[in-house]
Amino acid sequence: MHEKYQPHVVEEKWQRIWREQNTFAVRDDGRRPRYYMLEMLPYPSGRIHLGHVRNYSIGDAVAWYKRLQGYDVLHPMGWDAFGLPAENAAIKQGARPDEWTYQNIAAMRAQLQRLGFSYDWSREIASCQPEYYRWNQWMFIQLFKKGLVYRKRATVNWCPKCNTSLANEQAEGGYCWRHPDTPVEQRELEQWFVRQTHYAEELLAGIEGPLKNGWPGHVLKRQHDWIGRSEGAEVDFALSEAPAITVRIFTTRLDTIYGANAVIVAPEHPLMEQLLERSPVRSQVAAFVARITAQSLRERTESREKEGVETGLHAINPFNGERLPVWTANFVLAQYGTGALMSVPAHDERDFEFSRKYGLPIRRVVWDTTPSDPQSTLKISTVPFMDEGVLGSDCGPFSGLTSAAARQAMAHHAETHGFGKRTVVYRLRDWGISRQRAWGTPIPMIHCDACGTISPEKEENLPITLPPDLDFSVGAPLATHPTFTKVTCPNCGAPARRDTDTMDTFVDSNWYYFRYCDPHNDRCPFDREIVQRWLPVDFYIGGDEHAVMHLIYTRAWTMMMRDLGLIDFGEPIRRLLTQGMVILNGAKMSKSRGNIVDPDDMIRRYGADATRLSILFAAPPEREVDWKRVTDEYGADDYPAAEGAMRYLARVWRLVHRWRDRCRSVTGLPATVSPAAEVTRRATHRALARATEAFEQGLRLNVVVATCMELTNDLYDFDTAVGETTETTDVQTMREGLEALVLMLTPLAPHIAEELWQELGHTTSLAQARWMTYDPELARAPQLEIPVQVNGKLKSRILVAPDLSDADLEAAALADERIRALITDKTVVKVIVVPKRLVNIVVR
Repeated sequence: MHEKYQPHVVEEKWQRIWREQNTFAVRDDGRRPRYYMLEMLPYPSGRIHLGHVRNYSIGDAVAWYKRLQGYDVLHPMGWDAFGLPAENAAIKQGARPDEWTYQNIAAMRAQLQRLGFSYDWSREIASCQPEYYRWNQWMFIQLFKKGLVYRKRATVNWCPKCNTSLANEQAEGGYCWRHPDTPVEQRELEQWFVRQTHYAEELLAGIEGPLKNGWPGHVLKRQHDWIGRSEGAEVDFALSEAPAITVRIFTTRLDTIYGANAVIVAPEHPLMEQLLERSPVRSQVAAFVARITAQSLRERTESREKEGVETGLHAINPFNGERLPVWTANFVLAQYGTGALMSVPAHDERDFEFSRKYGLPIRRVVWDTTPSDPQSTLKISTVPFMDEGVLGSDCGPFSGLTSAAARQAMAHHAETHGFGKRTVVYRLRDWGISRQRAWGTPIPMIHCDACGTISPEKEENLPITLPPDLDFSVGAPLATHPTFTKVTCPNCGAPARRDTDTMDTFVDSNWYYFRYCDPHNDRCPFDREIVQRWLPVDFYIGGDEHAVMHLIYTRAWTMMMRDLGLIDFGEPIRRLLTQGMVILNGAKMSKSRGNIVDPDDMIRRYGADATRLSILFAAPPEREVDWKRVTDEYGADDYPAAEGAMRYLARVWRLVHRWRDRCRSVTGLPATVSPAAEVTRRATHRALARATEAFEQGLRLNVVVATCMELTNDLYDFDTAVGETTETTDVQTMREGLEALVLMLTPLAPHIAEELWQELGHTTSLAQARWMTYDPELARAPQLEIPVQVNGKLKSRILVAPDLSDADLEAAALADERIRALITDKTVVKVIVVPKRLVNIVVR
């Protein structure tokens, strides 16, 4: 053992050993319990950054801890390899996207291996490989046959910078998820959709059920709000000018319908063309529609000004026969509800503002008192009444009913007379997965003009691969390729054309962790029995930016795979951690800001273990980390946290080096110990207890690091106390402490831990070792000696637990035999407790 800690020598040695011995390949022989540890797979952009290092260091710590507990740990890695950046690189650099992607994968894999993460690389997948995306296509076809994938013309979100459509979840707030500065536009396109709304209720049930105790509350709330369940009723308003045309509205407040003053439809509503044909002010309405639909979703949802135009048409309120003007307005969106609403200004704030602006009548029909109360004659003036109440006298047969009773009675009335029904609507929409780009999974569908069908490819033809000679300099590489689109119709045999859209890359990431379980299967996506052994995933780590994208998509996709018979469970992830972001000197790391920290530079200077240890020590996993970088006068960067971590590891190294030979000469635990050894053994077991608790309760890895440092100090104190001793019990005490320290360091800094474990006399890898069990008696904090005074004079001392409450400390002092004898014939005036210091009893 070299006297000086040389991190690069140690790390290269153990990475070679792990690789040669396939240390992290999973046995899966059923002899040990299984644990699936998963971090979100990265996009192969070319380099990993500190955010990746943090994510994977956290996951690797859990993987190591579970191995030490005796689990077979599945800990795989792969690449979310389709997507826009590769295609853009092909356009800008003239490179093929597959070559660009595989070069980046090789570079990033090498970085991850230099960091020593304990991945089972035999299970590596890349979503751009035909043997992977073949099963995207196969599942698409099965879902199409089951009616869970369908095609329709729809208004979609369009990113002008990506030059493709986006799902609603990818345009949250009206901006592209890839380009936060780019507002999305609205376009009408033929698109393929996944019917994820079919699972809305089950998705909600999971939030309140199996996920409640394993997922962060803020993620569950975002999903709950995104799904957006609303109970209400749909009501049909027939046009008085064309009774065959009905405008269907959805409302959660059917009890207010007698106060409706207008029907308002979205500018992009499917009926708009028919309304324009009949409108006496067609040009005015058409101009308004054109202007509003040209705006981005962000502009419309953020606009404080509510704009509208009256169409000159009227709709009949089916409850009272009243003719209501039909308007179109900028605040009504086709993708929400039915794309039309009834305006009830007296009981809705938005409708109130709109009606006051355009001078529409405001009529109150729900009251917070009985209709006969004198207050019922008061008029709405400045604010609407939006609470539940009692229906007024102008509500026909429903007058006098409470709001809740009226909604039930009105819904029954509408259903009985055929103009409405009770219903539940969701904010969640079906997932549009068509993308007008080429670097993605080709959609395996065939369009035939001869027989008018859209049919799936024959399964024996899968995978439908991307042509190797795509020209990315043209706008639609697949559509303009000379042979890709040409195919024979599987129904009639006529010439047909292949679909030229590709799938959203989130399809790739929906099920990648299922494939990890059986990555080389060429008969089906995965073997059901193998997947059932490993899933649901025990622990998943990734950023919370995926709360309403990947984390909803993958839940719904899992439910679909269950309904296809591929698995028998619906929720794929038991526990989720959304790690905090890594920022640099107060700003988010990004290439555009030029503040990316290259982990390779830190590894070269301080080693992989120090890099990992420093970022784990910086903050609890869920908290943001503000990484500090100091630049010296010569322009060289320094990283104080990593440098400090390396100095600490060198300190541990020196202590083991000092005791190495003595520790190898003893085995077992000491039977009797000196006072100094007693203190050290207690420190060791307290550290083990604290580290175990930190792993098990909240994954407080920064606490584990701090605990290692504290134990190191305690062991150095013992070293100072006993010097060069060869006394067996002292050496046994030090060996126990050092082994505990090395085991605690293993999940945090595995290379140095492996080396020190060998130096302490072990011959097998720590991957076969076991976490040390602490002795509760030794781990218990020592008792405190508390002086007890009577009227300010010391009269006794008591031994108590350090965590004793003030009330219990007072009771213990009063129960002490010496004190009881002194105060037996006196009156206790008060008792003064100084926590953990003293008790003073005032008597007279």
